[in-house]
Amino acid sequence: MLPDIPLTRDLVLVGGGHTHALVLRMWAMRPLPGVRLTVINPGPTAPYSGMLPGHIAGHYSRDQLDIDLVQLARAAGARLILGRACGLDRGAKQVLLQGQPPVGYDVASIDIGITAEMPQMPGFQQHAVPVKPLDRYAEAWQLFLADVAAGRRPPSVAVIGGGIAGAELAMAMAHALRGLGADPHITVFERGQALAGVPRRTSRHLQMEMTAQGVQLRVGSGVAQVVAGAVQLPDGSQHSAGFILGAAGAVPHPWVASTDLPQTDGFISVDTHLQVVGDTSVFAVGDCASIQGHPRPKAGVFAVRAAPFLFQNLRAALGAGRMRRFVPQRDYLKLVSLGGKRALAEKLGVALKGRWLWAWKNRIDTRFMAQLSDMPAMAHAAAPADMAQGVAEMLQEKPLCGGCGAKVGHGVLGQALAGLHQPPRADVLAGPGDDAAVLRVGGETQVLTTDHLRAFVHDPRQMAQITAVHALGDIWAMGARPQAVLAQIVLPRMAPALQARSLTEIMQAAGAIFAGEGAQIVGGHTTMGAELTIGFSITGLMPQGQPALTIAGAKAGDMLLLTRPIGTGTILAAHMQGAAPGRDVAQMLAEMAQPQGQAAALLRPVAHAMTDVTGFGLAGHLGQICRASGVSAQLRLGQIPFYHGAVALAVAGHHSALMQANMAAMPVFGPDGPHTRLLYDPQTAGGLLAAVPQPHADRVLAALQQAGIGAAIIGQLSAGPVSISLQ
Repeated sequence: MLPDIPLTRDLVLVGGGHTHALVLRMWAMRPLPGVRLTVINPGPTAPYSGMLPGHIAGHYSRDQLDIDLVQLARAAGARLILGRACGLDRGAKQVLLQGQPPVGYDVASIDIGITAEMPQMPGFQQHAVPVKPLDRYAEAWQLFLADVAAGRRPPSVAVIGGGIAGAELAMAMAHALRGLGADPHITVFERGQALAGVPRRTSRHLQMEMTAQGVQLRVGSGVAQVVAGAVQLPDGSQHSAGFILGAAGAVPHPWVASTDLPQTDGFISVDTHLQVVGDTSVFAVGDCASIQGHPRPKAGVFAVRAAPFLFQNLRAALGAGRMRRFVPQRDYLKLVSLGGKRALAEKLGVALKGRWLWAWKNRIDTRFMAQLSDMPAMAHAAAPADMAQGVAEMLQEKPLCGGCGAKVGHGVLGQALAGLHQPPRADVLAGPGDDAAVLRVGGETQVLTTDHLRAFVHDPRQMAQITAVHALGDIWAMGARPQAVLAQIVLPRMAPALQARSLTEIMQAAGAIFAGEGAQIVGGHTTMGAELTIGFSITGLMPQGQPALTIAGAKAGDMLLLTRPIGTGTILAAHMQGAAPGRDVAQMLAEMAQPQGQAAALLRPVAHAMTDVTGFGLAGHLGQICRASGVSAQLRLGQIPFYHGAVALAVAGHHSALMQANMAAMPVFGPDGPHTRLLYDPQTAGGLLAAVPQPHADRVLAALQQAGIGAAIIGQLSAGPVSISLQ
């Protein structure tokens, strides 16, 4: 049996550029035991620059353009922090983030690319779009195409910068506009020489293509400023445009200049090992770096070819193997899209163009993306030859889910609680069966709950936030005000330095959630175990003279309000198998980490009964209200909100391991289908489900929605035998 490998070193990848994406894939295939890997990127995806012109022209969808960092991080066993780096404290060995606490590292690598923003040009930030960051340009372009199709903006484009990127994208935009049936008017403004640095023959071919596609190139004509709907030239004249793109060169991200990193023209100076000059613990790659003695143009081909060298050298810096030198080639094959499905190829001054070259480029690009999305299945350890009766059957079941999908089923739990025989106490007003215990303490009514979650994401901060919100759900559901918190933290085995970093991250993240809801962490317990597990025991106080809300007060005629979507169990189960789109996972996790104190405050004064939807699913928790209150429920399936992607994953057959037990505990009468099955989906940090008198329902719903809470009226209660049916 392999030993329990402790974590001893933190490796942090700053940015989701092409090199880091490939390193993540390599790490998934060959991880280094003892290393905790972290990726920091502003979004859950990273656009692939090689396919950007094709996307702008309409040949590729946005999904085809984007590298799914969530899936890559999952495959590599890495945590993904969605945040924007803004500095590096090399003395403290910390990456600084905008609006978030810093992230500690032992070894770090920077791959943040470059930007085409022009803050020095008046009006640019307000009225123009830079070609980089690529995701911002791609989103703005799709909005512009929709406006052109609807007649809200003219099909005219001004491109600031006549380099090869400006020329390629101008032709792509012209092709896309013609595809809408529009007559495009595209002008490229270049202050200096057109297509600078491009061999003469290649430049001539590209200018001929631009002319043939109606793209006007104005050489020696810079742009003085950008105003709404136009660029203003140095002579004061204006050129109107419905879309203004900045492609005039590429510059380093401004925050790099504020660091003490060695720099060459603003780019991070590295040696041939890709290590920052004078610092063996920091690496930099891609367009944000400059290799001393080997200056090269900013091109994705160098980033791709650097990946195996960076992978090996990071491992060496972490204690395994030797460094390798990376010396980029002097020249490389350039493949330039020509708007339609044609391309130009150039190397060593020789240029060719044609449809077959676009097909070649397409094969190269799609092959690159395929290796980042089609991860080989990891081999599982073979089962022992001899096993106890029943083991083989259990091994055939779905893998154990994280979050509330790992709960014990309702039936098993009910049997255990039925065996409790405890004498009544005057100071215990409610015990097992409701969301929280209700106690009388002096003249106060106090509620008490506890909850914990096995980690389903690798980020301790995010797990702490979600677990805090999840545990607070019982307090909010009872109508109480959060008071005091005890934390129970189980850390994987790790070195003391990593213990300190992890506990600091957990307590800061959870403490901020609790403090925002008026509660304090007053103590707790920590230990090390097999996996990260975070739990909280919480007390809450009821407003003076008010009884606790329970699940037993619902009345016939009440409307059912739900404060957030369902589908977390299905999305998390699919995420474990690498099948959930990263955007959907990231969007859901962000929602799960949002406190619901404001929603509870709006519902508390009017609700007859309330609960939080967690492990037993919407059907199970609604069934508890129905049983305790003696009513039946009619759900409006078309009005129940689902997390984006949950229905599609349910259609594909994904579901939580707990779903079958939930279905057996509380059947729903109505047509079967993926939407219906999601009613049994176990939720983590789920919404509040409230029974609200009909006269107040619309008013409360409007107040919730005005507060930015995606609540919905999903059904109604009626008299009759306990049941749930679909309308």
